Order: sequence, then C-alpha cells, then structure tokens
Amino acid sequence: MTHHHSLMPSGQGTVMLNIGAGIGALVIHAPGRLHGHEIEVSPVGDPALRTHAAVRARYVRGGASYAVVIDSLPEGRYTVWRDPVNALGEVEVPGGGVAEFTWPQEAAAA
Repeated sequence: MTHHHSLMPSGQGTVMLNIGAGIGALVIHAPGRLHGHEIEVSPVGDPALRTHAAVRARYVRGGASYAVVIDSLPEGRYTVWRDPVNALGEVEVPGGGVAEFTWPQEAAAA
C-alpha cells in the first residue's frame, strides 16, 4: 500500500481537528531527524488496527518544531509504534480533547 502525504510545512493556525464526544486527537512531538517518517498508532490490545501520519515541520514562534497530528481517534489508550514490530510507548487519548506524546530523542525509527 502506498501512502501520499504532503510534507510541506504547516503555517500557523492551519491544523483542523475532528474531535468531540468520544473522539480525540493525538499530537506526537518528534525530533527533526524523523521529518517525513510515518508514525503508526493502534488501540492498546489491537495492534492490527493501526493508523498513521507523517512527521511534518510546523513553524511556530522561535523556529520549527516537528510533529505528527492524528485526529478522529476513538477515546482510549493507544500504542505508539517505534517501527512495524516494536512499541515505543502508550498514551491516553481523551474524547473531546488532544493528547500529547513526545518521541524520545534517543529512539530510532525504522
């Protein structure tokens, strides 16, 4: 399966999120060296049900930061995958809210 993502930087205020009752979003802060990499998440307990997004540059006051934004996630606990086989960590996504996860600087990505 081939995925096409625009890796153009996001301008200030250009991210729209689909969140609400029972639906949340996840922002994964990543090191710049992961720019363009796909990061996958899945509900804890169902690793086959994955969704993904690419790390993109996001320009903020003081420079660029790099992040993945995944919205429309049913509320619950999610696994963040380091690569297709190895989990990196878990995060709780609240309904009507946005969870944040920080990719460790020392963690490699496949």
